Amino acid sequence: MNAIRKLACAAPTQLKWTDLNWPAHEAVVKKLQVRIAKAVKERRFGKVKALQRLLTTSFSAKVLAVRKITQNKGKNTPGVDGILVKSPGQKAALVHQLKRRDYHPKPLRRVYIKKKNGKLRPLSIPTIFDRAMQQLHYTAISPISETTSDANSYGFRPERNCADAIEQIFIMLSSRNSASWIMEGDIKGCFDNISHQWMLDNICTDKTILNKWLKAGYIETKRLFPTHQGTPQGGIISPCLSNFVLDGIEKLLDDHFGKRRIGINFVRYADDFIVASKSKELLEQRIKPLLMAFLKERGLELSLEKTKIAHINDGFDFLGQNVRKYPAGKNRMKLLIKPAKDNVKTFQKKIREVIRNSGTMATVALIRRLNPIIRGWANYHRSVVSKATFGKVDSDIWRSLWKWAIRRHPTKPRKWTMKKYFIQNGLRNYCFYAKEKRGKESFVQRNLFRASDLPIIRHVKIRSRANLFEPSYEEYFEARKSAKMKNSKTGFKLIVSLLKKQSNECNCCGEYISTKHHWKIHLLTSRLKGGDYNNNNLCIIHDKCHRNGFELGFVYKLPVTPKRCGLVIA
Repeated sequence: MNAIRKLACAAPTQLKWTDLNWPAHEAVVKKLQVRIAKAVKERRFGKVKALQRLLTTSFSAKVLAVRKITQNKGKNTPGVDGILVKSPGQKAALVHQLKRRDYHPKPLRRVYIKKKNGKLRPLSIPTIFDRAMQQLHYTAISPISETTSDANSYGFRPERNCADAIEQIFIMLSSRNSASWIMEGDIKGCFDNISHQWMLDNICTDKTILNKWLKAGYIETKRLFPTHQGTPQGGIISPCLSNFVLDGIEKLLDDHFGKRRIGINFVRYADDFIVASKSKELLEQRIKPLLMAFLKERGLELSLEKTKIAHINDGFDFLGQNVRKYPAGKNRMKLLIKPAKDNVKTFQKKIREVIRNSGTMATVALIRRLNPIIRGWANYHRSVVSKATFGKVDSDIWRSLWKWAIRRHPTKPRKWTMKKYFIQNGLRNYCFYAKEKRGKESFVQRNLFRASDLPIIRHVKIRSRANLFEPSYEEYFEARKSAKMKNSKTGFKLIVSLLKKQSNECNCCGEYISTKHHWKIHLLTSRLKGGDYNNNNLCIIHDKCHRNGFELGFVYKLPVTPKRCGLVIA
């Protein structure tokens, strides 16, 4: 405890940003977060507050918070003060300003973005300084959120995503005797209507700082507007606060229907959730009133226009995908999850707009603009029944590009246009391509990404109770990371380079290993001790060595030269 306090709180008088030892600072923060999660499990909330105070005043947490907010996507988006932090000197100065005493957050800058239904969603953007303070306190409350969250809550949580929520829906609805009535719940203005008093009474964090954030107000058209309820969309800590508010629905259902809850299931992603039951009356007469009372206590209410009850045979849309049971033989129904029609139409509309607005853009530039959009959408839907949809989408994109090519050369023959923009690629004809100049005389061929070329890979759902801040789940998260790397091109290239570095020898037993064996990616310095997935911190070992090492408490050390490395007792 004293060693951690000494390293965490002693900041150098003159900070050199480029000389910071990031793994050491990450280790300090991770150790404190693990201790916070352990104290929450043991219901020692006095200890939790003491550890939170130590973490939020630590130098390590401050430099990591500044690094996070100055390297993410919003680093170039200023607040009301118009200040951006870019140089190492500015980052070092910001670290020394992160103090609780005399802290007064500035009002937020209000902007609006379009929603799918055409309405505008308000976003409130804090200043860089306030974002750094929020990130600092987020590191202290995220272990609590992970430890107390509902098992089947998947939004705004590390190592969880939409695919986990969809896979959980498949698990709970795919069997013959599963629930057949679904209530799709949507909370009306979730972020804008949360009760401030409830958050101050129930969230274990610095109440003074939290109250200042909630009451900071926002500036729009050069006028200051006060905030009496809600947490701002756009704040770093806001998603975590909303999870605190909505967690507890599963416990509510357990208290009223028993822990086994036979025939009643629940899944939530952010403020969208579904409840499955075997009867429509149970949803309407008992579960819906329970949820309304639960939300009312927190200042929220269900959106009546978006909350619907449907039968599984009619299907429903959730997170851009359609879930429905189809006839599959005599007296049999099969659950299939496909991309939702509205989601496909929105994607096709976006592609057509990009092509239509390309103007005189070079073909290579158009391909570069289209490929990330197509690849991102296809990757989102690659874990469900989407092969036929991918083919239809590719055909629609081809037709749009053919019209674009004809419009670009109205006086040229069709064969000339076809030869200029389309080529045979393997067994596929009429693939859209362009030649990109590299050097004085060399060219590189750039092809348009086709969604149907992406293989369908079933997503493996994360364990419901897996906690990123519990040492017992360290091996589990390493195994999941290995599986993700196997299924991605960049990850597989990293694996090949690691094997070459190790001369195709297991870093534990020294025996031969290749990509065909059962292997695992292993962190030389544990993630809970500040290690990350940098190449220098990774090695490849046999699956059995990985398993035996965790059981016996061994640590693997990577030698300077790629030779056999033995086990060292931790």
